[in-house]
Amino acid sequence: KAICQLSFEIRRQIGILIDRHGRTAYVMVGTHQQIMIPNLEKYRSGGGRLKGLRCVHTHLQNEPLTQDDLMDLALLNLDLMAAVTIDAQGRPDRIHAAHLLPEGRNGANWEILSPLGPGELDIDCEGLIRSLESEFARKARAQKLKGKWDRAVLVSVTTAPKRVAQDSMAELRELAESCQIAVIDTVIQHRQRVDPRFLMGQGKLSELVILALQKGVDLLIFDQELNPSQIRSITDLTELKVIDRTQLILDIFAQRAQSREGKIQVELAQLKYLLPRLLGKGTAMSRLAGGIGGRGPGETKLEIDRRRVRNRIARLEKSLASIQKQRAQRRAKRNKKGLPIISIIGYTNAGKSTLLNTLTRSSVLVESRLFATLDPTSRRKRLPKEAEVIITDTVGFIRELPQELITAFRATLEELEDADLLIHVIDMSNARFPHQIESVERILENLHLDSIPVLTVLNKQDILDPLAVKRLTRRWRGIPISANDEHTLVPLLDRIEAYIRRVKRSANRSSPAKAL
Repeated sequence: KAICQLSFEIRRQIGILIDRHGRTAYVMVGTHQQIMIPNLEKYRSGGGRLKGLRCVHTHLQNEPLTQDDLMDLALLNLDLMAAVTIDAQGRPDRIHAAHLLPEGRNGANWEILSPLGPGELDIDCEGLIRSLESEFARKARAQKLKGKWDRAVLVSVTTAPKRVAQDSMAELRELAESCQIAVIDTVIQHRQRVDPRFLMGQGKLSELVILALQKGVDLLIFDQELNPSQIRSITDLTELKVIDRTQLILDIFAQRAQSREGKIQVELAQLKYLLPRLLGKGTAMSRLAGGIGGRGPGETKLEIDRRRVRNRIARLEKSLASIQKQRAQRRAKRNKKGLPIISIIGYTNAGKSTLLNTLTRSSVLVESRLFATLDPTSRRKRLPKEAEVIITDTVGFIRELPQELITAFRATLEELEDADLLIHVIDMSNARFPHQIESVERILENLHLDSIPVLTVLNKQDILDPLAVKRLTRRWRGIPISANDEHTLVPLLDRIEAYIRRVKRSANRSSPAKAL
């Protein structure tokens, strides 16, 4: 009653946040139309748990709960949201309240209770909240028991055509599953213009948060790269872990790296990605990057973390420079031997390592997952009619390969510069392969490798209709193969030999005659 009277006199909304013990945790004074709820990081949430706080505030215009009230309820996982309207004498009039639902009902993720007068207020708040939280927790546990993987909702906010967005989302799902993440749901929002702060609208973001709470989800993965400002804005509104496509790829590379060189390259890429995102918001940073930097009190700690990251980057770059020097020396030795170098390239999981194994009868790791190969592997191969060649397997490409990875893996990708011939392996059974071809060609162009001759190989002919294989072969001027069947590789070997003969004849014609 006193709060309503004061709010009436100063013509501003007043709100309080009350904890489970009935204590007032915060008092908020807003404007005539709204209040701002403070940062609630220190209060629990997640794992099917609510915030442990309920918000009660005044409304001066005799209005029920607003959309902003409901979004705060959802985004902050509050126990309860209540608005008290005030009559003409400054006394409490009607009480409007809402709470989240463990399961959506009639398209709504919350329940708005019937308005009550001050004398009609007979709600067992504690019992209601305990019951709701118990149901949220039960559902979250049930979902967790279905698998040990992290649980995620994939999100795309795009201006691209529907088909392009769906293809991109399908690839994001593959990336997530390769990172041992269970995809619980996917959300694609088409917008004429992407929101510069949240990517999507706040209303859609609140729906996502409620969906995550209901389904025991602990991770949001955005298909678009999030800039530091967007990460901060989104993590200010939700306690879920938030990562983007770039970081997901970096995480996959971190899992796959086996050699010292590969581990250095991946760590360097991760740190360069994280440095501009050390924003000073400790919890957000820990959700983004597992706690690298950003934790602890004040700006001083943050600056220390930034300095440590910069120093670590400098040490890694020094180590990488040494590796590049060693690689250059090894390449120089190979070049002295004069053996032709053939590099196998292609989109990730197209069958490059399988082809290398079948061609050279070796046992490079082969797995049906994205980025199974990070470290380049070279093998010798004696062709049926010619001398030996060196065949090299390389890291797979992907659409919009993060610049941090391209920079860090430059030492590895430089192996391609010495190639006499590139074999571009294409998985023609993948419906998205035309877009994958474009991505590979774009990356080759960016690396200034597009001048090297390319032999196009269409893999997995064994699982396609022969007429479809014939049509695709004509369309893409490629050689159809099954990478795991050496009998299908004869035409490929013939083409390689023919190319090497042409190169040798050309080199002989251009060489000056020896003195007698």
